[in-house]
Amino acid sequence: MTTAHDYSYGIDPEHALKYAIQHHSGDRTEIVEGVITNVTPSWDHENAAEEIRDQIKPRVRELGCVTGSGNLDLPRSSNWYVPDLAVAPRELARGGGALLPDQTLLIVEVTSESNAETDRVVKRKRYAEYGAPLYLLVDRMDKTVTLFAGPGRLGYTEVDGPHPFGTPVRLPEPFGIDLDTSGL
Repeated sequence: MTTAHDYSYGIDPEHALKYAIQHHSGDRTEIVEGVITNVTPSWDHENAAEEIRDQIKPRVRELGCVTGSGNLDLPRSSNWYVPDLAVAPRELARGGGALLPDQTLLIVEVTSESNAETDRVVKRKRYAEYGAPLYLLVDRMDKTVTLFAGPGRLGYTEVDGPHPFGTPVRLPEPFGIDLDTSGL
């Protein structure tokens, strides 16, 4: 027999907030440092993400991975991200809900005027803290691309860029490819 939740033990606010986002707010809703944000990318924004996806897709298949913009949970925080693009192992993506940043191989964020500082500062810090091995920031405001690697609690230890659009950017292993950034 199913019974109602016993609220006398209290409610975990992180769990309640993330449950609400997943079940009531739609696919493209994030929580960034406790602030609920609906993500509505422009076509130009989507074009930039697609440029990256098209270039990495053959290598992603070889690695047995998938690309997407699925949910990323950052446990023990008030953060729930929907990256513009992430690469994750196929076996983790199948039937799964949210993944953790350290379960990805690459996370890509494309800035918009409304969220540029969030992608540049907050997400860079959090992705490093939660172990995302590679974070590619496509900054449409500055027209640059920056690759962050070597995640740690205090941030990324390796920074390649910012490079102006049009400069090839090397994605290290396991990708081992150069990205053409001229179409961003």
